[in-house]
Amino acid sequence: MSNHRFLLVYPEFPETFWSFKHTLRFIGKKALMPPLGLATIAGMVGKEYDLSAVDLNVSSLLDSQILEADLVLVSAMLIQKESFLQVIQRCKRLGKPVAVGGPYPTECLEELSHLPADQRPNFFVLDEGEVTFPPFLKDWEAGHPKPLYRSKEKPSIETSPMPRFDLFELDAYNVLPLQFSRGCPFDCEFCDIVHLFGRTPRTKSPSQFLAELETALNMGFKGNVFVVDDNFIGNRKRVKELLRALVSWQKARHYPVQFCTEASIDLVKDEELLDLMVQAGFYMVFLGLETPLEHSLEEAGKMQNLKTDVLESVRKIQSRGIEVTGGFIIGFDSDPIDIANHQIKFIEELAIPTAMVGLLSALPGTRLYQRLLQEGRILNAASGNNTHDLQMNFLPRQPMQRLLESYRKLLAEIYKPKAYFGRCLEFLNRLPEEVRFSDTYHRSRTFSLKNIKILFHSFFKQTLSWYGFSYISYLFRAFKHHPKKIVQIVSFAVQGHHLLQLTRRILQTNSIRASRAVPHVQSRIKYDTVQI
Repeated sequence: MSNHRFLLVYPEFPETFWSFKHTLRFIGKKALMPPLGLATIAGMVGKEYDLSAVDLNVSSLLDSQILEADLVLVSAMLIQKESFLQVIQRCKRLGKPVAVGGPYPTECLEELSHLPADQRPNFFVLDEGEVTFPPFLKDWEAGHPKPLYRSKEKPSIETSPMPRFDLFELDAYNVLPLQFSRGCPFDCEFCDIVHLFGRTPRTKSPSQFLAELETALNMGFKGNVFVVDDNFIGNRKRVKELLRALVSWQKARHYPVQFCTEASIDLVKDEELLDLMVQAGFYMVFLGLETPLEHSLEEAGKMQNLKTDVLESVRKIQSRGIEVTGGFIIGFDSDPIDIANHQIKFIEELAIPTAMVGLLSALPGTRLYQRLLQEGRILNAASGNNTHDLQMNFLPRQPMQRLLESYRKLLAEIYKPKAYFGRCLEFLNRLPEEVRFSDTYHRSRTFSLKNIKILFHSFFKQTLSWYGFSYISYLFRAFKHHPKKIVQIVSFAVQGHHLLQLTRRILQTNSIRASRAVPHVQSRIKYDTVQI
């Protein structure tokens, strides 16, 4: 039917800390997770439409696919900027209109609006799709779509449709993204979440979340689930309702999945909430820990981290059987010259294997960006890479070269093989020995053919790597003291391959660039760690 063929395209992610591409090869996956935003938008389109989707992280985009479409829909984050622009140009060259949305177009509308006509999207469908996409679709069907659709409305996400994961090759992904809430009650100066989604967390109903989960599992998805909320515990009353429902659901089905998410550190102050997360099958939580220095936390408006003992809090979460993945930042105005030493000690004491460290970024729409703009310190636009990029988009208080050297030192030290595997071993020491869920669940996770295959692949590849001695030493000590923790042991091993390889390569290739670093902005995105 004419004007009813839509092609959804998700741009490619560059190889970064968050991509875990080196690790995904061990487990036979092509990408970390399918695009939830595009899948949700697809759920708003009626059955009379012919929909197809291409995730460039999984497969290539053919000219014939573009030519067959009446409209191409593209969603992207900042870090996908380069691929995003290439897709737009390709579509325009082939004479096909393009509608764009997602965090990057929403935050950088002015930048994209001033592109040459052959590179500029035809339609901008920005902010929250539940509000802006239906009127665009109505106008498209009527034959007179407008160039821009915006709204400050923060809708109830109980109106969100069932994501169309059937449009994507689910077997290619390691993690399934699902959303329960949107928004965060905290307003950290450098974070753009409040700008995008507000301070009042909005939630789905537990039944809605479970329906989405069951639908994906019925499609054949096998893997972990990443609850992509900005702050999973932002609305504690509602999240406890979800967790109680998940506990019952998991028990009835012998724990078919595990969950991971991101939250604020005040999670540890609610014993019931923490217990429910463990019982529901949460194995990892990402925390924005940022820095051990109180004055830098105060500067960032990270007040929730000042109200608790961070080291004790992290240890408490770990002792419950949940891995903590942490975000760390250097480049605050109040950071001392020896900030790298403070962060290295902090990360080691926390025993966080996957420490995502980055230079401070001034993102569009944040309070930090506005402050630095008023101070005349903003240098250029956003690139989106928040780790392993020795560049900044604003003038720091420290000499920039000194700060970049501190960043290089921090990366080099925490991702020395001995240091990384040392944190893994200490975390395994803190992890409880008892089975967290059911005997059936434990046996399936420990003795599956898949896990044994990954272990052998890891052993033969990593033993012969440049860090082989540290790897073998880690395996020997880990299996000697924690023989029941095969899943965690092997997960950290293959995860480490990506982290160590990428750090080594980036530091080598940036050794010359660092001395003449061209400033760039980085955004904070938080993904799941890869677990087998």
